Amino acid sequence: MTAATITTPPAESGRARRRSVLWLVGPLVLIVAIPVADHFLPPDIHLAHLLIVAPAVTSAVAGPRLTALIGGLAVAALVIAGAERGSLATESVLVELASLAALCVLLALFSLLRNRHELELLRVRSVSDATQRVVLRPLPDRAGPVSIASEYRSAEADTRIGGDLFAVARVCDSTRLVIGDVRGKGLASISDTAIMLGAFRAAAHRQAPLPELVAYLEDAVRWGLAEFSESSRSEADTGERFVTAVVVDIPDNEPVIHVISCGHPPPLLLRNATATATALSVPDPALPLGLGGLSASSYVQTTFPFVHGDQLLLYTDGVSETRDAQGTFYPLAERAAAWTDQAPEAVVEKITADLKAYAAGPLDDDMALIVVQRDRTPAVTTAR
Repeated sequence: MTAATITTPPAESGRARRRSVLWLVGPLVLIVAIPVADHFLPPDIHLAHLLIVAPAVTSAVAGPRLTALIGGLAVAALVIAGAERGSLATESVLVELASLAALCVLLALFSLLRNRHELELLRVRSVSDATQRVVLRPLPDRAGPVSIASEYRSAEADTRIGGDLFAVARVCDSTRLVIGDVRGKGLASISDTAIMLGAFRAAAHRQAPLPELVAYLEDAVRWGLAEFSESSRSEADTGERFVTAVVVDIPDNEPVIHVISCGHPPPLLLRNATATATALSVPDPALPLGLGGLSASSYVQTTFPFVHGDQLLLYTDGVSETRDAQGTFYPLAERAAAWTDQAPEAVVEKITADLKAYAAGPLDDDMALIVVQRDRTPAVTTAR
């Protein structure tokens, strides 16, 4: 689809046409009823001025052609009403005719301009949606021996990308994931999100060890943020821009996961056998990306057991820091522990629905959520 091409789903288009037809019933009834009523009413009661309601209602729900048609019928109805009373040539009726005709023209023009504005908005939205899907690609349902489910909500309405991010990549013998949170939220943080995701996709497919991957991300993010700040002439906040992230490597043939945390909330290990949700806190988390400037040797991966049936819950602070009406943070680990027997898709759906019900109002921060489950027993049981 190009920016100039807009498609509307057939069902939605059909519903819109039916709504327009239903809305036109009232104006048409009004146009017919007023001349008939004028014929039977006393001479001192005149309803013709109500005919303007018909094109006014039509212009609110229909296009310029239907508005012009209803306006023309309204003018014709006024002529008929005036002829029935024998007052068509009077000054009062002529003024009413001229006023009604002028208002109908203005309403048709208004409808035309509104339609053009809506089409332009639809074009912009289609381009925005396409851009967002390129930057924040949907995660696959499967990657190697693991199944994946995810959810993303932006803090800004009608926006599918913001300051939270996630991505997955396959190497020859493992699956790598990243989840992160750019400082800021909504549309203002999209450039930093694109920098981070571009760096991960460029490097994650390499066979480099996890510490080297994170060191590459640090260099790429720090360079990208500095270059963007220089080009946008906003160097004042360069040192305040960063990305918190967790990078995970899940080997295909070992019952473990390797984790490096860069100032991000720890993942949760969901274990069905014990119905528990355990935070995988690393002993020495690194600084957020864009602040450290560290070498690969400075990043230390921590290894945790991850056996068949285990699930890994990755999230951003838009989930864990959601508050209820009393200001209490959402108890993510406690709630997630109740759903350890569910499939990843069900866990994501339940947490998302529960989070919306828990919040005191609309979510005011970007939110990203990933659940990964190991579906296949590793062939090798020794951790490297």
